[in-house]
Amino acid sequence: MKKTSAPRRRNSKKSSSIAPVAVSSVVIADIRPCLDCGAYAPKGILGEDFIVEADIFKDGHDKISAVLEWRVAQGEWQSVPMQALDNDRWRGAFPLPALGFTEYRITAWGDAFLSWRHEIQVKTQAGILDLSTEILEGAGIVDAAASRATLPGDAECLRGFSERIRKADASSVGGLASASELIALMRACPDRSLATSSRPLRVWVDRPRAGFSAWYEFFPRSAEGLPDRGSTFRDCLPRIDDARAMGFDVIYFPPVHPIGLTKRKGRNNSLTCEPGDPGVPYAIGNRRVGVNGGGHKDVAPELGTLEDFDWLVAETRARGMEIALDFAINCSPDHPYVHDHPEWFHQRPDGTIKFAENPPKKYEDVYPLNFHNADWRSLWQELREVIAFWCRRHVRIFRVDNPHTKPVAFWEWIIADIQREFPDVIFLSEAFTRPKMMQTLAKAGFTQSYTYFTWRNTKPEITEYLNELTTSEMREYFRPHFFTNTPDILPEILQTGGRPAFLIRAVLAATLSPLFGIYSGFELCENVPIPGREEYLDSEKYHFRARDWNAPGNIKDFLRRLNTLRHDHRAFQKLSNLRFLEVENDQMVFYVKSDPQGSDVFVAVTLDPHHPQTAFAHLPIEEYGLSQDEGYRVEDLLTGEIFSWKGSRNYIALDPQQRPAHILRILPTGLPQ
Repeated sequence: MKKTSAPRRRNSKKSSSIAPVAVSSVVIADIRPCLDCGAYAPKGILGEDFIVEADIFKDGHDKISAVLEWRVAQGEWQSVPMQALDNDRWRGAFPLPALGFTEYRITAWGDAFLSWRHEIQVKTQAGILDLSTEILEGAGIVDAAASRATLPGDAECLRGFSERIRKADASSVGGLASASELIALMRACPDRSLATSSRPLRVWVDRPRAGFSAWYEFFPRSAEGLPDRGSTFRDCLPRIDDARAMGFDVIYFPPVHPIGLTKRKGRNNSLTCEPGDPGVPYAIGNRRVGVNGGGHKDVAPELGTLEDFDWLVAETRARGMEIALDFAINCSPDHPYVHDHPEWFHQRPDGTIKFAENPPKKYEDVYPLNFHNADWRSLWQELREVIAFWCRRHVRIFRVDNPHTKPVAFWEWIIADIQREFPDVIFLSEAFTRPKMMQTLAKAGFTQSYTYFTWRNTKPEITEYLNELTTSEMREYFRPHFFTNTPDILPEILQTGGRPAFLIRAVLAATLSPLFGIYSGFELCENVPIPGREEYLDSEKYHFRARDWNAPGNIKDFLRRLNTLRHDHRAFQKLSNLRFLEVENDQMVFYVKSDPQGSDVFVAVTLDPHHPQTAFAHLPIEEYGLSQDEGYRVEDLLTGEIFSWKGSRNYIALDPQQRPAHILRILPTGLPQ
């Protein structure tokens, strides 16, 4: 808030004269969203409304006017009136006009016209007949507005109203004060000479796919599902078309760069690499291969060439989809950085370079970079050029591997610098770590964030976590991405719950968050773990994966239906419109996703993959103009079935084998039975 200094009391016998100054007495406080006192910017989506609230008040009983103002790139301020809520709280909204930063602020002032109008109304209602002084005051206020008018027509109209007010009496002045034309003219010519303006804040504006998308992850080398040899970029198109048929719009590739030979891991992370083992894609770099250095700006020759990659990107974009690349800041011992810049790595006392560890796991085939080395500026700039290299090849989405193991300051700098050149770039943070670090990375610039959804399975876990994401300040900056599984994570519920568990987790991921994704094999219900661990046995991180992409029991049609519903119903495209409703069974969740401009959608999901569950679900029918004794019909959008319900409490039966969920909407009255 803009502050005006006031004279201080002085412990002095000598009096001092201070020239009177005009001081605004309007207070603007508790502006939201405002992250860490404005240190970070909340997030918005291009074209959507951005809602701002604040406490606005002043001394005395004068009425206040307030506007929400915004501008892009130091342009002209635009404004929209704010509306008063309860307890001096005000709200306004403006459409986000462009990618990048938009500034916003609040300006408020004591409104002499509104105060006069209110005074006239109160005194008229009290039966006071002598309003001659008040009438002259009102005429003067309107005259002053005419002098501020920028359009000659407005000035003339205001002077006309001023004359009519002067000639009015107590019985007619109230009607003039409430004339809609006068109110509009006075709003257009306000007296802001004593206005208070908050300091400008900023919102970062992303493109729509940053807030709503469905990701499908697969290893390009396993695109064909062959057991004994890998696929190439040119072989990936059928897999992409299959993902598109299921409704996914982002194809996410693990690293596609050359893979090192030194300490190359074998099957199931074995230290022994047999002939033909392809290595781990996260052990990046082999300066002996490739045509562009063999590092992060190159592709593995077994996948094809950079031209092949460009072809695949173009074909994917032509289908209305995008390819997301993994930005994994890992280097194999064969990476050109190791040869050219050994100072960029962690040096052991014996002169060797330290490999990566996550005890008890050891990654001898990966050298982590040292972001605090003496030549850190050159390292940071080089990593910035890696991202820019792929941006110039029309990649605009990056999933970032383990960002929590790098300095937050690095991410603040590199994301901001990249987005200055490429404002449409999306960054997904893969940080399964402490909550405050995950939140800080989102504030620092990450567009989307992995979450704890993978491990939230019970009713209390799901409701508590989703309420935190959707009702706390996190909703302003933290866009939760609900992946059902990853190459590194096969959660216990998928290991033990069979096909029903995959259906249940798909419904939850797809309907709770506007951002969700699966790792390939999920649609085939693959769930064989390493015993006692949340990892896949025979993981394709270490070898080629044999698959029948249309194997019996797959859930591809179910995923297609979920994604179709997500696109057809805007309620699924938002995050904070979620509200949990009562359902009388701890093995079920029941929630509504609201859409003020369309249909609210109600979702009931069983959390038990093993047994049928029944319950009574409570619908807030009064919000939809229905009474307790009134019948109505609901449609299951998953199956097309129509059910007759009555009142707020209705029976639900879910069978995880056949019907793990209802996705319902209330049918309008008058439709045929």
